[in-house]
Amino acid sequence: MAHETKFTLTEDRIPTHWVNLLPDLPGEPLPPLNPGTMQPAGPDDLTPIFPMEIIGQEVSGDSEVEIPEQVRDVYRLWRPTPLYRAHRLERELDTPAHIYYKYEGVSPAGSHKPNSAVAQAYANKEAGVSRLSTETGAGQWGSALALACSLFGLECVVYMVGASYDQKPYRRAMMESWGASVIRSPSDTTEAGRSQASHPTGSLGIAISEAVEVAAGDAGTNYALGSVLNHVCLHQTVIGQEAMAQMEMAGEEPDVVVGCVGGGSNFAGLSFPFVRRVLRGDAKMRFLAAEPAACPTLTRGAYRYDFGDTVGLTPLMPMYTLGHDFVPPPVHAGGLRYHGDSPMLCGLVKNGLVEARAYKQNETFAAALRFARTEGIIPGPEPAHAIRALLDEAEDAKQAGEERVILLGLSGHGHFDMSAYESYLAGRLEDPEFSEADMEAALERLPDAPAIA
Repeated sequence: MAHETKFTLTEDRIPTHWVNLLPDLPGEPLPPLNPGTMQPAGPDDLTPIFPMEIIGQEVSGDSEVEIPEQVRDVYRLWRPTPLYRAHRLERELDTPAHIYYKYEGVSPAGSHKPNSAVAQAYANKEAGVSRLSTETGAGQWGSALALACSLFGLECVVYMVGASYDQKPYRRAMMESWGASVIRSPSDTTEAGRSQASHPTGSLGIAISEAVEVAAGDAGTNYALGSVLNHVCLHQTVIGQEAMAQMEMAGEEPDVVVGCVGGGSNFAGLSFPFVRRVLRGDAKMRFLAAEPAACPTLTRGAYRYDFGDTVGLTPLMPMYTLGHDFVPPPVHAGGLRYHGDSPMLCGLVKNGLVEARAYKQNETFAAALRFARTEGIIPGPEPAHAIRALLDEAEDAKQAGEERVILLGLSGHGHFDMSAYESYLAGRLEDPEFSEADMEAALERLPDAPAIA
């Protein structure tokens, strides 16, 4: 296998179940809280915007959850996705490390996001819902949900973060090609949007508020979230399960698993099946999460209960947060501009099972070009952060003289991000500064919720 480049699985190897890490997490899981009562949020708090099937997945204590056959049938359009050995990048880096990457850019929407979008659209269709509302940062989640809604005959409305709406017109056209209505956020179509008009670049938190408001106010509309919540991380674990089988084909096991983090869906999807093996004592490996220095949630945030959206329409979640009304500076990795992260992922960081690092925009694009000029794939700005972390790991392996095995999550391509590459190549790409003062002010406005030990 030393010279094999691509490791592929046949369609009958598409996982039949999603991996639920919740029962294996160390300690008692911290529940989401109703912000009015400060009591654990229950189904009644979620039924206005989610179908019962999704709520059941969100709180499930089962180690595995069966994937409906109708969902697996759609997965066959692009799954299983390929695993590559990065021989050319290894030679370029002159590293003894063995580098592999799991590539999710082969999906119709160009990223990992349809793994959850299809599952959520199907559950809502079965529940009799006619329309889904959602937010999108870089446009990948909005594209995925637009695709899924078109496949199941649902209407779709997408609130797209203003900065990305302006930067990525072809992402917007992609969503509209699948029949979705795309609205720039903050907008004047919701009270939440109107209240945030002073933040014209928008944020994921603001767009979430708008989409939740629409769903809560219309009995025929439900809300679909592209990251953060347990059920989204659950759906994405098809990635890690396939990667396990493909690493076995390669005859190796990862020493370190690397991915980018905005809300946590991509990182969780690749890593959680491997994390479960570590938690159960069946393997030893490290997990490295890469995030933007302009929005350093895991590396600089406070571990507190906070809203998942800006206006305060969601339950309170235990997570590392920069403050729900902190508006990150605009970076081209729009999918990583989120004030919080998945509670499950944050718990793993808190317990020392996942290491987080933050990188600036220019150094991530430099890493992305190095990858593109060896492996041929132009990465999205989001996974470019993981590639930057990968370069550090490969250099560490070189200095240590170790044949370290590194598994990278390449969550999507950058074909709709060429304006960002153009700016980098022309020397016009900025490194937006993270504002410690803005974060501290936002943290002072956190809800008065129970402290987390």
